[in-house]
Amino acid sequence: MARSTVTVADGASKSQLAYAWVRERIASQEFTPGFRLVLGTIAKELDMSVVPVREAVRQLEAEGLVTYERNVGARVSMVDDTQYRFAMQAIGIVESAATALSSRHLTPADLGRARALNEVMTASLDRFDPRAFSALNQEFHHILYSRCANPRLLAMVETEWARLGHMRDTIFAFVPERARESVHEHEHILGLIEGGAPLDDVEQAVRSHRRGTLEAYLHHEHPGEAAPLEAVAAAGHG
Repeated sequence: MARSTVTVADGASKSQLAYAWVRERIASQEFTPGFRLVLGTIAKELDMSVVPVREAVRQLEAEGLVTYERNVGARVSMVDDTQYRFAMQAIGIVESAATALSSRHLTPADLGRARALNEVMTASLDRFDPRAFSALNQEFHHILYSRCANPRLLAMVETEWARLGHMRDTIFAFVPERARESVHEHEHILGLIEGGAPLDDVEQAVRSHRRGTLEAYLHHEHPGEAAPLEAVAAAGHG
């Protein structure tokens, strides 16, 4: 009887180890959306049987991080189209406004850091790493809107980015070609800010930039159905 109890405890421990191992790789984007989880391969990697790995995958499935497909098996869950659209609509509005309000308060050092980040992003295109590019992209935009004097607007921007969760780190894995367009648009936005362009021009440039990423994703996932941000928003009122 005691032996049985130990076995259950050991099994639970291995299951949690497998759970943590797979979850960490999903979070780090080593296992990107759509990645097939081969239980036998994971079990071999962790030097355990398939049983605890299967239990771990079931737990991840319950959390929505993994999807089980008949005749295919377990895969890392794909991006939720609806939530991504809604989040990007909101971000397109609030981040562009925050960036415009921030633009007059950015220091030469701020702009220098932003430009240096964009240069690193540009240099990384030939050996593209979606997760690393996304992190740099996030830092670039954070610099540009961080001097916004409206704390409520800043909080809204951060909240909407938080809603995207792991989606913000994976989107360039879906549309890597968008990265090259993105760094060119960054240069345009920096040029507007450095040149003291009207705030409306800065706001529209950032909004167009965000719309471009959303449209690239929609075109990739639903060819022929992609719609501009305004059209998607209008559809939501219909």
